[in-house]
Amino acid sequence: MVRGRTPPPPESPERRDPTGAITVINARERAGEARDTAELLVGSVGLAVQDSGGYGQSKSLVVRGASSNGVLVFLDGIPLNGAGGLSDLSLIPSALVERFEVLRGGAGARYGSGGLGGAINIITRAPGPDFRTSGEVTYGSWNTALGHVAATGPLLGGQALLLVHAGRSDGDFAYDVDDLPAVDGNPQVSERRARNDARGGGALLRYRTRLDGGSRLDALAELSLEDRAIPGTVQNPQSTGDQALGRLALGLRWSGMLDGLGQGSARGFFRRDGLEVTGLIPGAGGAQRHSVGGVELEGRGPLGEHQSLTVTVATSGERVTQARDAQSAAWWRASVMAMDEVRLFDGRLDVVPSMRLERVGPYWLLSPKLGASVELGRGFGLRANAGQSHRAPSFLELYIRQGTLLPNPGLKPERALYADAAVMWRSDTEDSEAAAPRWAFTLGGFAALYENLIAYELYPPLMARPYNFDTARVWGVELEGEARPFSWLLASTGYTYLRTENRYGDPRFFGEDLPYRPRHKWVGRVRAGPDWLNARAEVLYQSAQRINRTGSLDLPSRTLVSAGASSTVLRGPDVTLSVELKNLLDVRTFDFTGFPLPGRAVYVTLAVALEPGASPSSSTREPHDSPASPVP
Repeated sequence: MVRGRTPPPPESPERRDPTGAITVINARERAGEARDTAELLVGSVGLAVQDSGGYGQSKSLVVRGASSNGVLVFLDGIPLNGAGGLSDLSLIPSALVERFEVLRGGAGARYGSGGLGGAINIITRAPGPDFRTSGEVTYGSWNTALGHVAATGPLLGGQALLLVHAGRSDGDFAYDVDDLPAVDGNPQVSERRARNDARGGGALLRYRTRLDGGSRLDALAELSLEDRAIPGTVQNPQSTGDQALGRLALGLRWSGMLDGLGQGSARGFFRRDGLEVTGLIPGAGGAQRHSVGGVELEGRGPLGEHQSLTVTVATSGERVTQARDAQSAAWWRASVMAMDEVRLFDGRLDVVPSMRLERVGPYWLLSPKLGASVELGRGFGLRANAGQSHRAPSFLELYIRQGTLLPNPGLKPERALYADAAVMWRSDTEDSEAAAPRWAFTLGGFAALYENLIAYELYPPLMARPYNFDTARVWGVELEGEARPFSWLLASTGYTYLRTENRYGDPRFFGEDLPYRPRHKWVGRVRAGPDWLNARAEVLYQSAQRINRTGSLDLPSRTLVSAGASSTVLRGPDVTLSVELKNLLDVRTFDFTGFPLPGRAVYVTLAVALEPGASPSSSTREPHDSPASPVP
């Protein structure tokens, strides 16, 4: 039970992992600020974004030192990680997102193979009971133009939402570079980053209805298409080459009460991804198709007055085909999970052991976990977790080329032993039903030992290849704070210290930091003003990070300052104008290939929402699935 609000949905991280390190990010509160999901996640503690360009270019996450392929990403519970384990956040525009549920730390026991560093569930915008239409257009630097239209309302005894989105960006910008770095005093010359363009679009359809007995049925269909240029590297720029990507995701979920047994849910999903690299890219593979589908059954019921048991059974199959050389591979996975939640001392202490047994292709994986949380009084609490997670290398990583990503048949399964603990404090709220306190702070530490850690390294001139780091140690500290002293003022901060150490026996790498893991990251955000007129500012600092195992190449530290303002200039229909200034100081940062990332940028967004029958003074915010929403 979460006091002061109704229990969160069964699929939310608060219920799936009651003692986990969880951050919930409300994307609707940051409307007009971001173009893709990576921009909304980059400020979260424990997370680092691997960025390879501007709008539409590949973006992935590192969580608590785990590689991008060791972080699970879901779209309303549908797994988005490709067969190679990577999930590209650039393919998910911010217009689709209602909120993010971020679980940091080993997620193998609850989410399965691949959750070495954590899991992120992207919750899409939900349908509402009243008819409402909305639209939004954004235009800004580098001829970037984005837009979406949405409609929601009653349909066939339930509620439906349809959202269509599209976007494009030229992405080209000027930068200075030293073309002869070995010559002292050599003047910099002006270059232009070309082939940074991208275009794409898609649609989201959601439907939900209540069934007899109070249960609920949710359906989802999501389509995403994108085409982006391949720039190459600074040393080997490309004049041709494009990546065409596509995704179709389908999901159906039933949730309700099981007579005399408790709560249950059943989910079925199907996802099909497409990838094709065209142009004169050396050795580029042909069209590739990845299909995955599966079902998951879950039940949760009481075992006496102070204990409850959750059992999950899941199975899925996936297949990859590639036109060139007629490559094809398929395998099957199945798992069973049990989680026992014991509440002691009038619910002030929760002890939560869990375990998942999983079969992934030819590998058997066992992921146990023990978590505990305790309420200390006066708003203070403690939580701690320890366990083991796995990630089996996929057949893509082992045998099949993925565009510019090369396979490595010598890969071994990854394993992570992890532990974390934190102390939390939340102030009381004036309204007992309020979901967020006025003041909240969390200070925690974590440690992990990775065995056979799989990470991608640049394989000149244009490719990347996964390698095993025999053993790697990771430890760090996370600090989160949020203040809501007034209804019109919100301030938050987050700091992450991350220390990584390669324990690989090769003396060239032993004891060195792992690539793409900055030691320090700090972010501070302030938002002030009522809904009809507000301003915001953000400062993000990230320390230097290496881009190879030897430490001979690195990316410099960066401090990015952004600011923006929004005003609802008209009610009924609601018309909101937003201006966003990114990277005010024009700091030039770089991607993992050494290419510079975009500098200062300006975006203007116009949003319109119409709800027939609503009074101009009434709130017309769209309904959403909040973590506190009741579940049948």
